[in-house]
Amino acid sequence: MAADKADIGLIGLAVMGQNLVLNMTDHGFKVAVYNRSRQKTDEFIAAEPDNEKLFPYFDLESFVAGLSAPRKVMLMVKAGEVVDLFIDQLVPLLEEGDIIIDGGNSLYTDSNRRTAELKDKGIYFIGSGVSGGEEGARHGPSIMPGGNPLAWEAVKPIFQSIAAKADEQPCCDWVGDGGAGHYVKMVHNGIEYGDMQLIAESYHLMRYGMGLAADECQAVFAEWNQGVLDSYLIEITAEILKFKDEGGEPLVDKILDAAGQKGTGKWTGISSLELGMPVTLITESVYARCLSALKDERIKAEAHFGKPSAPPSLGEQEKSELLNAIHDALYASKIISYAQGYMLMTEAAKEFAWSLNYGAIALMWRGGCIIRSTFLGEIKAAYEKDPQLTNLLVADFFTSALKDADANWRKAVIFAIQQQIPTPALSSALAFFDGYKTANLPANMLQAQRDYFGAHTYERVDAPRGTYFHTDWIQSGGRISSTTYEV
Repeated sequence: MAADKADIGLIGLAVMGQNLVLNMTDHGFKVAVYNRSRQKTDEFIAAEPDNEKLFPYFDLESFVAGLSAPRKVMLMVKAGEVVDLFIDQLVPLLEEGDIIIDGGNSLYTDSNRRTAELKDKGIYFIGSGVSGGEEGARHGPSIMPGGNPLAWEAVKPIFQSIAAKADEQPCCDWVGDGGAGHYVKMVHNGIEYGDMQLIAESYHLMRYGMGLAADECQAVFAEWNQGVLDSYLIEITAEILKFKDEGGEPLVDKILDAAGQKGTGKWTGISSLELGMPVTLITESVYARCLSALKDERIKAEAHFGKPSAPPSLGEQEKSELLNAIHDALYASKIISYAQGYMLMTEAAKEFAWSLNYGAIALMWRGGCIIRSTFLGEIKAAYEKDPQLTNLLVADFFTSALKDADANWRKAVIFAIQQQIPTPALSSALAFFDGYKTANLPANMLQAQRDYFGAHTYERVDAPRGTYFHTDWIQSGGRISSTTYEV
């Protein structure tokens, strides 16, 4: 390799892009950088005057020429049209075997398309999820690459060097073909939505259901972070509850209760509907954010219907028991969230012919990413024990955990109902659990109704699966009059 050539180039010098670049140079890689705004590039280089591994460029032709072969260009730009615009500008400057990497939160279907289109042009494409936020990008993110497998060996040394480490293993490995990397990142973000909502509901139950002060809630979350709930999101929740505003009041109380979202949770919900997988907790978490956005309507509705119940007077023993119930409800629901996410990835792998390593995915999520937690080690162990595991819920560890949490889980949800505290995520997780372990659901009535008004047919419990029947419900006068359809 020529001494003046960079190992990799990165386009897009917002905070995530800058931090990834510095992470790469920290690990000894030479990095060419380019940004559409020259000012952004100038400011970045000026802030790193002693970094000899940074190579700034101000036009794409020089930028590409400054890369060693095979050229590796990583895009850290806004997902969607902007990615395609840069790809269109880069392709004429690249040669066969060069690599374009999209490190943004792109929709997996776009990565499927880009992988195929660039392959036809002799260019390798990688669509890679990068999780961990600004801090993770700087010091070690979770990286989930997918796309054209022929590109992996060229980028592997860089990605695995800069990734977070768990048990001395990089939180980065090849995920699969096409959009697999971005799909796994999408599911990661969906689980993140679920985890955040579950924690928010648990906080709501403590603060407004039980009447605990913010400092008391802080102490509870800090304690929980020392046990089975040990995770990044529980840790930062405890940290958030420490912060006071200018008047010494809890800062969280001054933050408007209207949550934003960037779309990856919604994408997870849409994909679950398309694939017919009941990812109910994540979807409810997305809808909870949508409901929170109706702030003005909610204020009027509270005035119309009346305020929720005041917190009950609780003795120390009752308080301790309720906190244990909320803890167990949060833990059990978290298990459901991950189980649903893995169900969705499993179905997507079938749909798109991806060969996903589910244990390796858990390892990739153990460090650097937003949903990192000790909990993920048990998922990895479950898939190592049984690579053909049909559902996390039937793995010994998780079955035992759910059975242990069952009574308290129900107690917490009942308490929420009594106190008029909305718990869409905790409640939907429990409903899913009850449905999943129920052999006979009322869908027989649904099928009868569908056949009655639309002649959609139904199957019978006393006939082989795949044998369909139709009843003339109106003309038969209640007598059995069925037609059999073999499919």
